[in-house]
Amino acid sequence: MNPARTSDPSRSPRYPLLLDLRDRPVLVVGGGPVAARRAARLLGSGADVHVIAPALCEDLGDLLAEARLTWTPRDATANDVHREPERWSLVHTATGDSEVDAAIAQRADELGIWCVRADSAEQSAAHAPAVAHGPDGIQLAVSGGGDPGRARAIRDAVADLLATGTLPLRRTRRTGSPASGGRVVLVGGGPGDPGLLTVSGRQWLMQADVVVTDRLAPTSILRELGSDVQIIDVGKTAGHHPIPQEAINELLVDHARTGSTVVRLKGGDPFVLGRGGEEALHCRAHGIPVEVVPGVTSAVSVPAAAGIPVTHRGITTSLVVASAHAGAGQVVEAARTAPHDATLVLLMGLSGLAGTADELITSGRNPSTPVAVISAGWTPRQRTVTGELATIAADVTAAELPGPVVIVVGEVVGLRAHLGDLTGAAGVQNASVGQPWA
Repeated sequence: MNPARTSDPSRSPRYPLLLDLRDRPVLVVGGGPVAARRAARLLGSGADVHVIAPALCEDLGDLLAEARLTWTPRDATANDVHREPERWSLVHTATGDSEVDAAIAQRADELGIWCVRADSAEQSAAHAPAVAHGPDGIQLAVSGGGDPGRARAIRDAVADLLATGTLPLRRTRRTGSPASGGRVVLVGGGPGDPGLLTVSGRQWLMQADVVVTDRLAPTSILRELGSDVQIIDVGKTAGHHPIPQEAINELLVDHARTGSTVVRLKGGDPFVLGRGGEEALHCRAHGIPVEVVPGVTSAVSVPAAAGIPVTHRGITTSLVVASAHAGAGQVVEAARTAPHDATLVLLMGLSGLAGTADELITSGRNPSTPVAVISAGWTPRQRTVTGELATIAADVTAAELPGPVVIVVGEVVGLRAHLGDLTGAAGVQNASVGQPWA
């Protein structure tokens, strides 16, 4: 045996290496929980696993019942390391008996086969590190310098960073042809606070080659991306659409065809008045793989930030979400078929608020129905104006409330008087107007 293997591991740094064990024979000696964990990891890597042990623990028994490994029911000896005509590619010992493990490891060393001893990293020719898994095939192996507990602690901390998209995840080397590698991911960015972006959404942003973003998306997070990530702003404002929707659709397809991972970052949820469905259909029609990552929709989250649950027991269990962008007609039609006590949430309706309110009253809504208009929800600029349907447009004008806004019509607005702002965004202003919902 090479004496260097018995020395202090901190003085003899190990050479890290990832092995391709697909369909290769691997011997696991031992039938307990440690052997089960090792066998499961080996099977996950595609290895052909053989176990020698007098008995199997429950987890190994389950793997055997699923025909995922083979079992020789007896005590192992050093002679089991010798195998013909095909040699073992790797040996793992986990018998709990250090003498047996040592004998098997020594025989493996004599035959030039790497052996991992579960009982002693210092005495082992190789050892299995703690591994953190990330998206898109990322694996990080952590050695604790002979201290498995330290390795696991570091592994768990790194895994958290991978899971939250804090670490850079973007590929710098592409595989295959450009057309085969490109894809589009529609990511809902939530109502504006970067903290409300989902973990999956953040992971995809950290993998993006190209980001096509809206103005209502949490764009501050884009500063965390690499300088070589292409960011395309297609944001629309009232009366100003610099890039029409058809051109945005083509942008997504054109960049994906170069092999890029394209993230379409939207405010709220891509499929709630966000035209995400149109973009997904266009990508599919042109053979581009497309995925969607739902976002926290502003239709629910922005009222919540202002202390207004859109449904509440004893008040209403119904909710209608409508776009007021095209005028009052669509709003009135959406409200007409809803229960009389349904909460009505309107998006993109600031400029036409007076007309929408008048049409709702004409169609039968009580002029004294409580209304809240929330501007820039979930940002430090959040402001809320409350009033009645008959006067809300004048109240909003007097308050000089800027867009974008979410409009809530219904008795649930009255809960704001008891709850107040519920957002965690720093510096939120309270600009409520009108009684009794201020």
